[in-house]
Amino acid sequence: MTNLKTVEIKAFLPAKDYALSQRFYQDLGFTMASDGGGVSYFHYGNSSFLLCEFYVQAFAENLSMHLLVEDVNA
Repeated sequence: MTNLKTVEIKAFLPAKDYALSQRFYQDLGFTMASDGGGVSYFHYGNSSFLLCEFYVQAFAENLSMHLLVEDVNA
């Protein structure tokens, strides 16, 4: 593993209502850079994640995403 060079890591977030979730993240200011095959790639600055049209209640209820911002009021 000492020669492993990572580029990035992204979380896959499940969506119970895929279209509604896409609009939600866009309304927050994220850009949906791609959408296909039930997976949407969202980014805002250096932060990104993958939204998936896949929902398992137990998984969704135990998943967290932390987004740290400089000014929450902005």
